[in-house]
Formats: sequence, structure tokens, C-alpha cells
Amino acid sequence: MPKIAVILFNLGGPDRPEAVRPFLFNLFNDPAIIGIPNPFRWLLAHFIAGRRAGKARGIYAAMGGGSPILPNTKAQAAALENALRDLGEVRCFPAMRYWHPLTDEVARDVAAFGPDRIVLLPLYPQYSTTTTASSKKAWDRAAKVRGLSAPTASACCYPRQPGFVAAIADLMGAHLDAAAKHGKPRVLFSAHGLPKKIVAKGDPYQMQVETTVAAVVARLGIAGLDHVVCYQSRVGPLEWIGPSTEHEIERAAADRVPVVVVPVAFVSEHSETLVELDIEYRDRAKELGVPFYTRVPTVSTHPDFVRGLAEIARALVRGSPRECSGDGYSCAAECAKCPLARGE
Repeated sequence: MPKIAVILFNLGGPDRPEAVRPFLFNLFNDPAIIGIPNPFRWLLAHFIAGRRAGKARGIYAAMGGGSPILPNTKAQAAALENALRDLGEVRCFPAMRYWHPLTDEVARDVAAFGPDRIVLLPLYPQYSTTTTASSKKAWDRAAKVRGLSAPTASACCYPRQPGFVAAIADLMGAHLDAAAKHGKPRVLFSAHGLPKKIVAKGDPYQMQVETTVAAVVARLGIAGLDHVVCYQSRVGPLEWIGPSTEHEIERAAADRVPVVVVPVAFVSEHSETLVELDIEYRDRAKELGVPFYTRVPTVSTHPDFVRGLAEIARALVRGSPRECSGDGYSCAAECAKCPLARGE
């Protein structure tokens, strides 16, 4: 019976108040996030982490003191193991980029497992140099150190994977019905933002977010659906892609329409959904007089989403060196500037 290790890439999050500052340091010390050389990046990361730790602790305090992203990812791992059990002895390993279990720890555990094949599966549906590429580089380094030589295949992105799209559409149903009691709803498809300069360099993230939204809207099949793609979580002085989610809430208030917020780039609940969307933006909507505000949950362990992940993993186990969506979508073909098109 073959032994298959599936590595689930995710961001990670502090699990207790004391972890907030080192988590932030790890985040800002990543060259994919701040692209200046060391020792300047190291010094800047320490400065930013110290400056933001207090506010961040308050955010995580609203969630009980720590992020739920690891328990959520472990639940996804268990569901995926169950969906793939016919392939052999399958173990799914959550690998967090900025907090435990960190990539090197996971590589050590995978080496102890001794797999015959390794599948790298990001829990980032849309590819970005700041997420999937960063996690993949960290894995490659750690795997080399740990002597992992088993055949390895990786998924790069799945912005319109049918299971992922079906899960979002299904979760939206009850929220659209509730909002419709207050008028024709406006759907805000909200994703984490990026600085414009990163997208200008060829990062396909924004394009793929729009691909996801188009696929979900087509799946819903609602004629004349009022919807917009918007971006949240802006930090720092750089110009970011837009429009911002907050701006779209302000516009909805001016138009007196109910709002349904749909996270389309997050597959797990964490601070950006549980605090930013559920508390901060909800309070802002109430303050502005939005008639109704509701937020659709992330896909988490929705059966359709888990089934979609399993389809991607199966294709990789069958020998595909890299998988996009499993439905004919090709990110490299769609965007000539995409890093994948250049073999990165």
C-alpha cells in the first residue's frame, strides 16, 4: 500500500497572545512580503512587529486570544484524508508559513512518515508570489535539509475548481435569501488585497480572484446579480489594488441596499473574517445605515470543497507534475506575465 503525504500550505496564525509578536516578525521577515535585503529586512520586521503587536493582540483577543486557523486546517486535513483513503496510506500535514507547525517542523514529520509520494496542496485558491510561491520556496528548502527525495508534485492554483466554486455558491444561498427581505442585495466578493506594484510585476492573484468570482456568479445563475469584487486588509503607505471593501460598504450605504459579503480568497476562518468582516465592517455598515449586512462563511470543510481538493490531489498522485483547476483552466496560458508561465 503506497504511502502518500499531502502537504497543506497555509498562512498560520498566533495561537496565544505571546505568539503575536513573533508571528508578525516571521510575516514581515519574509522576502516575499518585504523585498529588501538583510539585515535591513530583519531590522524592519522587528520594528513593524513591535509597533503592531499591541493592536494585533486586541484583534486576537476578540477571537479568544488566538487564531482558529490551525484547528480549521486540521479539520480540513482530516476530511481530505478520509476522501483519499482509497489511494493508500494518506496523511495530510498542515504546514504553516509564519507560525507553528512551521515548514521545517512539518518536513521533519514527513521524513519520519517516509512517503512514497508527496503532494503539495496550497490552501490558497488563487496563486500569489506572496502566498503559494513563498510557501513552496520554504518547503523546497526544508525538504532538501530533511533529505526528502520522494517524487513530489504540486498544485499551483484552483480559482475556478468546480468543488470550490460550488461550495461558495451553496453557502451563499441562505444569506442571499435573508438579504433579499431588505431589498435587492449587493454582493461584495471580498479578497485580501495586495500592493499594486506586486500585481504590476506579473502576480496573477487579482486576475484569479476575478476568475473565481466570474465562476461563482455563473454557478449561481441569478439574472442581474448586483455584485462587485473588492479587497480588504490594506496596510502600509503603498497603493493597493481596489476598490476596497470598506469603500464598497460606504457605496452600499449611499445606495441604501443590503449587503452580502463573500470571502473568496480565504478558505479558513481567521482574523480577516472573524474580526475585520464580522466586527469592524459590520459596525461600519451599521454606522452608515446599510439596511442589512451579512457575511457568508468560508468554505472550510464543506463537502464540495473537500471533494474539489481531493480531485486535485488525485490528479497529482496520478502523475500530473502541476495542477491548476482540474477543469481545463490554465493560469500560465491565461496570463503571459504569470510567474508560472516563466517556469517559476
